Formats: sequence, structure tokens, C-alpha cells
Amino acid sequence: MQVPRRKSEQSKIRLQFDPYLSKNKYNQLVDSLKDLKKSQPQLASEVKRLASDGDFSENAGYQLAKSQLRTLNSKVLFLEKQLKYAIIIDDNIINENSKQKKIQIGSQVTLEKQDKIKEYTILGSSESDPSSGIISHLSPLGSLLIGKKIGDKVALNTENKKIQSYTIKQIN
Repeated sequence: MQVPRRKSEQSKIRLQFDPYLSKNKYNQLVDSLKDLKKSQPQLASEVKRLASDGDFSENAGYQLAKSQLRTLNSKVLFLEKQLKYAIIIDDNIINENSKQKKIQIGSQVTLEKQDKIKEYTILGSSESDPSSGIISHLSPLGSLLIGKKIGDKVALNTENKKIQSYTIKQIN
């Protein structure tokens, strides 16, 4: 089922999602979906109550409640789709591949850049937080690292045309 959209809403870019999720993130999304579904009936009854006031064009409360319900429904549909197509990052697969010492989604990587050590965990884009050391496998650095081994060097071209060179020191 698709939510009808107004012309003003149709021009907005539809969010794409990355199907790779850790178990924790998957569980958070399941809980979030439950919470949203709990509030749906209450918001729908509010819309129905405000609709009984009459003229829709000048009923600001109705317009606001309807907009909130539409937003809630689209969030529910998005989360349902994301959970339906989710690929859980499995710790067992990570442990098997870490024996081969190749970087993949879910790997924790220690990099050296000009005598500075940085640690990153490579996860899906929905969990990306570079300030905490979590990068997406779709990010420029993350995509360069996938499939590499300890000792490999990668060069990242940045926007201002600087080349940053990293050496892979450790894979967990």
C-alpha cells in the first residue's frame, strides 16, 4: 500500500536505504516501528474527530493532524520496507572471514595515516557515525577498504584534491 502524496510532497527526494544492519540497529528499528504503530490509531481518531468540525479548508487543526498522520504512515512504510529487506551483519561470518584477514562489512580496522593510528568499524550507512569511528561501507574510505588485507595501502582522493594514504595495520 502506498500513501497518496500531495504535489508539494512529490518533489521531495525519496530516501534510499542501505539493507546492511547490525543486530542492535535491527532491534532498534523493530522497537521504533512498534512505537509508531501504537500511535497510529490515536492520531487517526484525532483526524476523524477534527474532520467532524466541518469545513476542511479552514480547519487548521485538521490540516495539521492529517499532515502528522501522513508523515507517520510514510515512516511506518519506510521502516517496514527497511526491515523486510534488511541484511543482518552476522558475527559468525565476520569471524570466519577475519581468519582470512580480508576487510568486509562489520570488520573493525586499524589504519595508520602519517604515523597516526585510527580505528574504524565498517557498517551500513544507517549506522554511520564517523566521529565515533563508525563508517559506512558505501563511504569513500569504506568502499576502498572492502576486500583489502593487512599491510595493504589505500589512497583516498578528497574533494580538495589531496591524496590521503592509509596503511592497514589490523583487522578484527
